Amino acid sequence: MSLPESLTEIVDDFAAVNGQDKLQLLLEFSRELAPLPAELEQGAMEPVPECQSPLFLFVDSADREKVRLYFSAPAEAPTTRGFASILHQGLDGHSAATILAVPDDFYSDLGLADAVSPLRLRGMSAMLARIKRHLRN
Repeated sequence: MSLPESLTEIVDDFAAVNGQDKLQLLLEFSRELAPLPAELEQGAMEPVPECQSPLFLFVDSADREKVRLYFSAPAEAPTTRGFASILHQGLDGHSAATILAVPDDFYSDLGLADAVSPLRLRGMSAMLARIKRHLRN
């Protein structure tokens, strides 16, 4: 699997815990989602309608060697925020080539299939797909 070290560490963290502890870890990630910079308005961000909760993302690929990712999700949507935070912490600042090499289904290695609905997992897949689509354009 072709994951950057930062994302591998997150996958390993999830692999090290079981059951409800995985949900607790996801909740911790949701609390760590970086706030949007003051100059970025949610209206300028792309919605990800596949997510069950409102989620917006912005991909700044002006520097293809250091892609910046920004996410916005309400505090009352901890699963969606957790997924966004995983992608932010795992991929922000990496090159476009590194991000494009991440397997589309890497999230299955988090082991959340028993704890989170397939619909929510598809939301995470959609976030990554939109990031990759932006980088390919």
